[in-house]
Amino acid sequence: MSQQKRAGGRRPGASRTREEILQAAQRSFAESGYDGTTIRGVARAAGVDPALVVQFFGSKDGLFDAALRADPPMRDLVTLAGEGEAADLGARLARRYLELWEDPHTGPRMLAVVRAATAAPSASAMVTAFMTDAVMLPLARAIEADEPELRAALTGAYLLGVATARYVLRIGPLASLPRQDAASILAPVVQHHLTGPLRDPAVQRR
Repeated sequence: MSQQKRAGGRRPGASRTREEILQAAQRSFAESGYDGTTIRGVARAAGVDPALVVQFFGSKDGLFDAALRADPPMRDLVTLAGEGEAADLGARLARRYLELWEDPHTGPRMLAVVRAATAAPSASAMVTAFMTDAVMLPLARAIEADEPELRAALTGAYLLGVATARYVLRIGPLASLPRQDAASILAPVVQHHLTGPLRDPAVQRR
């Protein structure tokens, strides 16, 4: 009976093999982008048959979604949001966000996510779902202020826009600013989104 169960289940080492495929996929998406990554290429890098990649993940989209959600770098930001005082959360988030972008291990993964969001509608939808589930909603739960979901969305949009200008498009003085200077400029804006007034009464009266 036990032999029959083993024969019908996953082969020994399946969890390790899946992890190796995911690591190969993360490298490929970071180096070659969403369009340049193929199941066959990931399988070759992981030393497995392409059919095994399909068995684990179903499709390239399934592989991308799994690679996106496997130990995401931005989980650090959610952890930060639940620690320390709300009064300096903007500074801590800005500093850590820029550190993640400039880290040689996490930066390429974050760049791959940004580029994938414009590569294909399916990839864009997965990035949106991931950001909502893994970043925006947890951040909103940690914000002790009115309209936390809107505040989380504004914070994410601002940080993403800055990162795109600084690390993807490399626009002007922003791209060359030392990280500490950039963090000090970002911090008060992030803090305002998190805890400051969201609407200008003068504008609302017009």
